[in-house]
Amino acid sequence: MKIPNDDLPFLSEIYEFCLLKKKAVYIVGGYLRDLFLNRQKENPDIDFCISKGAVKFGRELSRKLGAGFVVLDKEHGCCRLVKKLENRIYTFDFSDFRGKTLKLDLLHRDFTINTLALDLKDAVVSRDIQKHIIDLYGAAKDIKSKTIRIAHNGAFAEDPLRILRAFSLAAIFSFKIEAKTFALIKKEKKKLLGVSLERVRDELFKIFESPNAHKYIVELDRFRILSLFLPEIEPMRGKYQGPYHHLDIWKHTLESLKQMEGVIDSAQKNPDIKTYLDQVISSPRKRFGLMKFAAILHDVGKPKAMRRIEGKLIFHGHERIGRDMARGIAKRLKLSNDDQSCLEKIVYWHLRPGYLGDTLKPTERAKFRYFRDAAEESLSTLLFSLADQRSTKGPLTRRKDALQHEKVVAALIKELLEKKKEEKPVRLLTGDDLIKEFGLEPSALIGKILRKIEELQAIGKLHTKAEALKQAKKLI
Repeated sequence: MKIPNDDLPFLSEIYEFCLLKKKAVYIVGGYLRDLFLNRQKENPDIDFCISKGAVKFGRELSRKLGAGFVVLDKEHGCCRLVKKLENRIYTFDFSDFRGKTLKLDLLHRDFTINTLALDLKDAVVSRDIQKHIIDLYGAAKDIKSKTIRIAHNGAFAEDPLRILRAFSLAAIFSFKIEAKTFALIKKEKKKLLGVSLERVRDELFKIFESPNAHKYIVELDRFRILSLFLPEIEPMRGKYQGPYHHLDIWKHTLESLKQMEGVIDSAQKNPDIKTYLDQVISSPRKRFGLMKFAAILHDVGKPKAMRRIEGKLIFHGHERIGRDMARGIAKRLKLSNDDQSCLEKIVYWHLRPGYLGDTLKPTERAKFRYFRDAAEESLSTLLFSLADQRSTKGPLTRRKDALQHEKVVAALIKELLEKKKEEKPVRLLTGDDLIKEFGLEPSALIGKILRKIEELQAIGKLHTKAEALKQAKKLI
């Protein structure tokens, strides 16, 4: 097992700088763990530790490498260097020993799988990792047995976020969390309340972007950890939804997440859909991760919307209430505007594909309005509607209706992908045309007219500017 060829030039430069400064520097943690797992990141991040003076060392090294530099934690001597290349980004974190020696530093890391170390000299000169690896706490053994184990009993007290990180690491690598670590999680979980929600958010999305998020979200929920920072899910528990559903709101939500993962796995076989799902909405969050989060939020408005009229349960407007709640959750987790828009659209429009599926052949007008309203999330919402429908198996659901829904959604996805490859038609009218022709003042009326003209053009009712002006006159 050797250092990858792509990484060696940078590590050699850093080692030369170590010789110049007469410093012993060690590679530690996740980079070495990933080499043991035969994993390589598209954009590598490498952690280094040094006995002391890491911030000064990092600042001077950043000038030599021409890299960006930021102090992450002045008190504990931690800094980051970022080197951007044409096709990849390297992140180097340097930190002071957390104890007096390397042995104590490694002990104070989160989990045993992250306690590996390697002298940078051995990495560059020998490159034989297995020959020179420093493994004081059974990291290689736990990596081989796929086990997440705390490095020491005070791990969660030092940083409660590690409680959530146990699940995110387990999700990423498909590892299991060992019993003693689980027991400590159960005992100390409420310490997570003191962690910033931005840090919580980042670990959550590592889970959502893992291959089997459902399994680990269920585990988080079993320990009632998820509701510590998403209290909105508590009113969903145990709420009966009526005869079209076989599960209460919360269990249906978890089943929707499970089905969503199945839909995503299947849909990724189409390269166009895979490109869409893998799109970075707001770095580092990708669309498919946000879609899984949307699955958790899609019915969050149901408890507030629940009414019983003439003995029948109804949830009218739950999608609007849910959208507003999703907006609040997104802001609380400090998601970007683009992330928030993605979540809101999926939650708000998640029922529309079902309405379109009520008829085997939706009208051109209905399809146009759906594609217009859901916009960039038209495809993600269609995919989610499949997951939602597959999670609904109450006594009144009919196989015939389910098959029709699948057929209509498949046709809409095909049409949408074809439309994306077509050139967008030139607008027949502009706002200036309306002002000039009819003497209108700038107002909301102009926008309404233009949207109507665009719709009629899209469904083939208007073809020329003259026809559009005639229609505009009628609308006015």
